[in-house]
Amino acid sequence: MPFRNKTNLPTGAEMRILNAVWQLGSGTVEEIVNSFPEGERPNYKTTQAFLRIMENKGFVRHTARGRVFVFEPIVNKDEVDQRWVEALLKQNFGGSATGLFVNLLASDAVPEEDIAALEKMIREYKKRKKGAGRAG
Repeated sequence: MPFRNKTNLPTGAEMRILNAVWQLGSGTVEEIVNSFPEGERPNYKTTQAFLRIMENKGFVRHTARGRVFVFEPIVNKDEVDQRWVEALLKQNFGGSATGLFVNLLASDAVPEEDIAALEKMIREYKKRKKGAGRAG
C-alpha cells in the first residue's frame, strides 16, 4: 500500500520503531519494545504512541488479538528508503545524484569495497538500460 501522502516520511524515532516492525513482520507493543537490545529499549507508552501516529500516517496498521493490538507494516522498507533518498537529493543536492555521490566520496565514509560494488552495479545498470533500449 502506498504512502497516504507522497511527501510523508517517518521521523527518525518512527524509523527506529518501523525497522523493528519490519524485522518482526508483526508484533504487539511489548514484542516491538522487547526486540531492542536491553539497554536501548524504547519506553512502552512512547512506542505505543508512535505506533498510533504511524498508523494515522499510513505506515502501519493493527488488528486485535484478544486484548492486545498486533501491528504490522503497510509500507515496505524499499519504498521508504527510496523516498528518503529522493527527499535527501531534493533537499540537499538540488536533485543531483552526482552531487550526492561526489559529497559521499569526498567524505571518506565509503569503504573501498563499497566503491567497487557501486561501480559494478552502475556497469550492470547501464548494460540493462542499453539492452532494454534495443528491445523496444
